[in-house]
Amino acid sequence: MRTFVTVVRAGSFSAAADELGYTQAAVSQQIASLENDLKATLLHRRPVRTTEAGARLLEHAGPILLRLRAARSEIARLTAAPRLRLSVGASPLAAAHVAGALAAARRAHPRLEAAVRVLPRAGIDAAVATGDLDIGLVDGIAAPSDPLRLDAGVPVAAVAVAERPLAVVLPAAHPLASRPGLDLRDLVDALWLDAPDVAVPLAALRRATGARDGFRPSLTCEGGDVELLVALVAAGHGPALLPAGLAGRRGLAEVPVRAPRIVHRTEVLHPRTTGPAGTAFIAALTGGTS
Repeated sequence: MRTFVTVVRAGSFSAAADELGYTQAAVSQQIASLENDLKATLLHRRPVRTTEAGARLLEHAGPILLRLRAARSEIARLTAAPRLRLSVGASPLAAAHVAGALAAARRAHPRLEAAVRVLPRAGIDAAVATGDLDIGLVDGIAAPSDPLRLDAGVPVAAVAVAERPLAVVLPAAHPLASRPGLDLRDLVDALWLDAPDVAVPLAALRRATGARDGFRPSLTCEGGDVELLVALVAAGHGPALLPAGLAGRRGLAEVPVRAPRIVHRTEVLHPRTTGPAGTAFIAALTGGTS
């Protein structure tokens, strides 16, 4: 299955062989074996592209391979000796919770070796499941007390860390800046800043409001720089939806979101089996509820 996915992504049997460290004959044999097992042709050979059956298999292949990697990682955690190392990945807005929890873990385990990475929201859950990270911290929007929308196929446990109200961040001179509150559905036709790693992603705004269209981007701001985002808002490039109190600078207004009823939520993600340092980190974040 991994060879099949690599051939499709690389676009040729020879490129896949180079990437995987196999001979081209071995790659061809594996694809033929997979086709024989499924009794279907998966790839057109010249040029290499998926058949209809291959395209369907490709849809299943990612989750299947992820679950296999997660299974290997979980078994390794169960059978390996406990280690005093901790790798934490956090989305930009969730990263503020790392320092205190890491300090608590180090008090409990003074010899702890730790590494922290600030990462895009997407993929942190998979990295925890497959052992690339020991702990993940992610943020997003949800109805009050509801969990975040994570990939149901990723086998990780999620525990709430914090919930905060949301606010639309606008230039202070904006016509809506003096409102006591806003219904996001009234802003469906506005041009928004699209900063998916920091602000609430525009796709999430559409889901929350039930709007199929709208919430169009004025420009895209990639990466996790909050200061750049609020500077773009202040310069009039469009509003952004952020946790209340985050903008915190002159020339900006934060108008509370009154409807729909959603909040900014942060969760800690961890595998079902955690080491002593991970357990101490999670307990510091959740008050021992993990």
